[in-house]
Amino acid sequence: MKLDIVKNRFIFLALSAILLLPGIIAMIYSSVIYPTHTPLKVGIDYTGGTTLQYGVKEVISNDKLADVRKNLENGGISNPYLQIININSQESTDLKSILSVRTKFIDEGSADQDKITDIISEEFDSPQLVQVSSVGPTMGAELFKNSLIALSLALLGIIAYLTFRFQFDYAFAAILGLVHDTLFVCGIFSILGLLYDVQIDALFVTALLTVIGFSVHDTIVVFDRVRENLKYYSKKMTFSEIMNASINQTLARSINTSLTTLITLFALYFLGGVTTRDFVLAMILGIAVGTYSSIFFCSTLVDIWEERKLTAKNAG
Repeated sequence: MKLDIVKNRFIFLALSAILLLPGIIAMIYSSVIYPTHTPLKVGIDYTGGTTLQYGVKEVISNDKLADVRKNLENGGISNPYLQIININSQESTDLKSILSVRTKFIDEGSADQDKITDIISEEFDSPQLVQVSSVGPTMGAELFKNSLIALSLALLGIIAYLTFRFQFDYAFAAILGLVHDTLFVCGIFSILGLLYDVQIDALFVTALLTVIGFSVHDTIVVFDRVRENLKYYSKKMTFSEIMNASINQTLARSINTSLTTLITLFALYFLGGVTTRDFVLAMILGIAVGTYSSIFFCSTLVDIWEERKLTAKNAG
């Protein structure tokens, strides 16, 4: 059974609008109410903060990590970010793990630091505070600016490559697809930030860059098949028919590739560490919507564009 994507193109465009609209509203609302005036709730990577590392004499499980985080939050430590660093057992030390605690900017030796140390001491036997490091707000703002530059350069590079490989209208459709995917992921995280206090960090930007690469790869596969079919069937079939045939020819490959990736990501999300869960969630959302946009969004944009060019040509 072949799908008639082109015939129902406006349904898919309307579905894209439905997917994006709640997130866009959440980002606008977040930009108004957050002190940082950012569309998403940013973590200490971008606002500045303090990292405390404690050496403990046991291997820390993910369940234990979740308990420690809950106790820190109950103790008044807002949005602690915990990470486990395992120590090589061959080293001459009785420490088995390093527990890294990241939170808002606090002064060394302050009451907040003592509070964190007391809570960690209740959870572990004789923990040792091995390192305290802080990132100031200025450095956090610089990291945020560099993250935006990285995203912009990635988009410009993709535009240049697709324009060279295909033509500008294909490149423009692919870029709109990337904007579609990025807005969807950012919108969901903006909603999660409002409802569940989920914050973004440097890992989130890494996930976005990965999603952009995955999405444009899927789109290129479809566009490549369109270009190949145009060579042989342009005189026998309309562009819409060629686009439909090309999508159906690559549909199974796109879905199978995405499914195998998503299975791995779901395993990481449910069985992996808590500290990477938001990163994996961003990847899951991005790859799912990227597969959708490559098939149902970018291809329909190209078809609409080509139809209008043909109408203008016939009218002239």
